[in-house]
Amino acid sequence: MYEVTIETHFSSAHRLRHYNGECERLHGHNWVVKVSVASEELNDLGMVIDFKDLKKETKELMNRFDHQFLNEVPPFDEINPTTENMAKLIFDELSKVFNKDSRKISKVMVWESPTSSAAYSAR
Repeated sequence: MYEVTIETHFSSAHRLRHYNGECERLHGHNWVVKVSVASEELNDLGMVIDFKDLKKETKELMNRFDHQFLNEVPPFDEINPTTENMAKLIFDELSKVFNKDSRKISKVMVWESPTSSAAYSAR
């Protein structure tokens, strides 16, 4: 199995609804997002996917959240903008674009700080 990974980032603010602690108050993060695509086969160029295409689509998705108050951006206007929910949303959105033939989004990791992350994977 081949797997390729790209990394991007965005900045935004959020607050966790109904959370008993500091994260219930408005605060911000410089989020780091890692997206992995896996395939059992390579394309005619010997690639799982062109990094350029994966970076472009991922960055376009991140632009929805960059410098925003996440609690006002769907679906986080209804669900808590946790790191876990962010990872699943990114996974689901990019899967719509890239899951073709044997190629699949395999994992999305979202880092809200240098020491805290959440992941969502196809397993």
